[in-house]
Amino acid sequence: MSEAEDRDAEGGDAPASSPTPPHRFVAGTAAIDDLDAFLASLDEVADATDAVVQAFDASLIVSATHLGEATRLAARSIGRGEAVARDPGVEIMLYAAGSRQIDRALSLGVEEGRSRVVVLVADFGAVRGADRTDADLDAAAESVADLLDSPATGAFEPAFDRERVTAFYDIGERERGATAGGVADIVRERVALLDVEK
Repeated sequence: MSEAEDRDAEGGDAPASSPTPPHRFVAGTAAIDDLDAFLASLDEVADATDAVVQAFDASLIVSATHLGEATRLAARSIGRGEAVARDPGVEIMLYAAGSRQIDRALSLGVEEGRSRVVVLVADFGAVRGADRTDADLDAAAESVADLLDSPATGAFEPAFDRERVTAFYDIGERERGATAGGVADIVRERVALLDVEK
């Protein structure tokens, strides 16, 4: 089971007015025969633990910071009454996708078949406007791990698919050439820009 507390390197730089809600990652391999049933099981975990539970295709997640920053910005958006989505998990997906289009953001999610996944479990109990109670992240993470075919051990170690990421985020050669950092840096910039472009 892979669980990383909200201690991303960039998390400490976040303004005090917009802290990142406590969160963990549960990564591993999922064998999903019935997507609706799998998502319903995640909803049951959320209902039982009061956690925000959102699954992602691990091949499209470039780092723990990618999801951590999306979580922080989603919480801030909800707190300000500016959220696009009613569901905090979907709001996190919008930021992670760097898009205001819910259909596009949802394509970061999991699909049927056997694939690597990372499931975010977060506590939005202290987020103003989220209308949630404090979450039991330990129970949520443990329950999510039980749903995976092969949960990973240790911290979430991204191994994204560069080709799929560049296609999803429409990152061209020119942009890569003009950026000092790599693809992961460009994706994190897209997450941040979504907040600026509101």
